[in-house]
Amino acid sequence: MIRGYLSITKPGIIIGNLISVAAGYFLAAKSEAADGLLLLCTLAGVAMVIASGCVVNNIFDRDIDLKMDRTRGRLLAQGDINIDHAFVFAIVLLLAGTALLYGMANPLSAVVVLLGYVFYVFFYTMWYKRNSVYGTLVGSVSGAVPPLVGYLAVTNYISLEAVLLFALFCLWQMPHSYAIAMFRMQDYKNAGIPVLPVVSGIEKARKHMIAYVIAFNLVALALFLLGNGGYEYLVVAAGVCFMWTQVTFKKVTEENYVEWSKAVFKVSLLVVMGISTVLGVELIPFSI
Repeated sequence: MIRGYLSITKPGIIIGNLISVAAGYFLAAKSEAADGLLLLCTLAGVAMVIASGCVVNNIFDRDIDLKMDRTRGRLLAQGDINIDHAFVFAIVLLLAGTALLYGMANPLSAVVVLLGYVFYVFFYTMWYKRNSVYGTLVGSVSGAVPPLVGYLAVTNYISLEAVLLFALFCLWQMPHSYAIAMFRMQDYKNAGIPVLPVVSGIEKARKHMIAYVIAFNLVALALFLLGNGGYEYLVVAAGVCFMWTQVTFKKVTEENYVEWSKAVFKVSLLVVMGISTVLGVELIPFSI
């Protein structure tokens, strides 16, 4: 039973988002006082709020989950977990996570994480995902909130650096999500979800992905020029951005788009892990 309730929180998504929370925290910690307890509380608070959103997403998406090979085995779609119990579980997670951020970090981080929750649950899950090709864009807003919360937990104010961090992760979400939609295209067609590759075709989606990757590269550079990222950040960011640009610009056909989109997806994970890791490494005092 415990394992079942854990599964509907989508642990993989939580872990991925916590990496970006750490990135925001590490970036802010370069200029503001921070400690390990604050990091742990921030990670725990954001994890619970994200888990709540994922449970609600599982509840609301039961019908379309049954139409997709990847999701038809989910416990809520199969009716193996009581919906009312799952909803109470989601509310408890939301309240606990928000309270932890409010009490151990600051009210601003709690408010921002709630705004991200609203975007994900109400705007993305309940409306745009099913009805608009812009659902991915709306989802990218909520997806960029975790690193911003990590940053605000330390600073308690929104700066230009915070805005650039938010923009960076918004832009990252788009080609990352389009790549998933492309190699899972049949699933999205079966469920009637209007993602760009399904609605407008592979070539148009590829052009959008290229534009977003270029914009991501520019914001990553701006974060070095206008923020507190050091030369280690610049080297790593340049390296992963080059890799992502190189694979995204490769020629795509009807025969190789699945392989290409999987490559774009895999490199996107290297991008976020590389940038998040180097921001943390830069905090380690090195001495000769």
